Amino acid sequence: MASPKSPTPDDVRAMFAAALSDMYRKEVPLYGDLLELVADINNQHSNELSRESHHRIEVERHGAIRLGTAEELFTMRRFFAVMDMHPVGYYDLTVAGLPVHATCFRPLTTKSLAQNPFRVFTSLLRLDLLDDLDVIAKAKEILARRQIFTPRCLEMIQAFESRPILSQFEAEDFIQEALETLRWHQTSTVDLETYQALQKAHPLVADVVCFRGPHLTPRVLDIEAAHVEMQRRGMQAKKDVEGPPARKNPILLRQTSFLALQERISFLNSQGHDGKHRARFGEIEQRGMALTPKGRSLYDDISSRKQRGIGSFDEFPDDLETLRQKGLIYVSYSAAPDAITVSDARDIDELVEAQLLRYTPITYEYFLPASAAGISNSNLDEHKSTQPHVGGDRKGFEKALGWEVRSEFELYEKMERYSLEESLAVLSRKR
Repeated sequence: MASPKSPTPDDVRAMFAAALSDMYRKEVPLYGDLLELVADINNQHSNELSRESHHRIEVERHGAIRLGTAEELFTMRRFFAVMDMHPVGYYDLTVAGLPVHATCFRPLTTKSLAQNPFRVFTSLLRLDLLDDLDVIAKAKEILARRQIFTPRCLEMIQAFESRPILSQFEAEDFIQEALETLRWHQTSTVDLETYQALQKAHPLVADVVCFRGPHLTPRVLDIEAAHVEMQRRGMQAKKDVEGPPARKNPILLRQTSFLALQERISFLNSQGHDGKHRARFGEIEQRGMALTPKGRSLYDDISSRKQRGIGSFDEFPDDLETLRQKGLIYVSYSAAPDAITVSDARDIDELVEAQLLRYTPITYEYFLPASAAGISNSNLDEHKSTQPHVGGDRKGFEKALGWEVRSEFELYEKMERYSLEESLAVLSRKR
């Protein structure tokens, strides 16, 4: 067990998320402007939040990292384990013509999420989906030569695995090495001709193979207001907000961003700056309620039919109690603090109606493939992919990961069930 002076994995995660945000803010000043905009919008809604939820919103970030090889993904899984972040959910982005698949690294418990809910959307390039064999061979050759983790970072990961406790000094050392691993570099590892060949095959391939670096996303409470404010402040925002439509009770995830910056790049064997690349953008998100498998099935069905012009999101209930009773959302239960007695009935709906049992929706912690692809596509030089949807390869992804991807539904179900059991136990003791 860690000594009082030893930071917990939750502490290390909070320290890392803050340090990464500071680094990204220095690298991309417009990201700092975005943080100020988000803070202004959230402060307008501060009366709606408890102290706990206000802290969570204030520190909440999600990151996105694109990897090129199975070895990089395997090491990244070990890297995140130092901060008690684990792979949950499998995402197939070929549905939007992107040759990648992904997972979400995140803390698993309610307590850890409350301290710092930092999560990272981590994708792996699927070179096997490209048509040009020469490009595939060249990309594999480049990726085989690179090492995105510093030697010291790898040492720290191995040390943690053999002794899962970090001193304050070791934690700070680990974070500095982690930042160096993720820092943006304006010098590409390839020459201009190679970059252009990869760019022609797919801009995302060029981005993953030739560069590295994270994207960070703060959470906003009103994304409609934030989107309008981005445009008012002169940010080159996306035209539309990705995800579900605006609702009284938001569900899943809504995202928007300012478009990626055109940045000057030095290529290998060149004399100074000789090219440009669109890589780093600023994204914001609004997180809604987590849907059950039944709720997600309904959402996906409506989305599919809406694309064909025969569906409407009016079909999805927007009343909180209806959503709960129909089993469309996950909720966290709590016993009313002023509850003195309860009837012998164990019917949950009766206890809720009698205001003896309260509930709050559980926040959706993950991503939406179509939305993530929408953000990516808007920052890839308007690339129009002709790549057919070939389907995911979860087994291949998990083999590269060296770990089984957990089900987000199982985690939500466990949270809801535990909160209900605890609440019923409290009510029973009040009899």
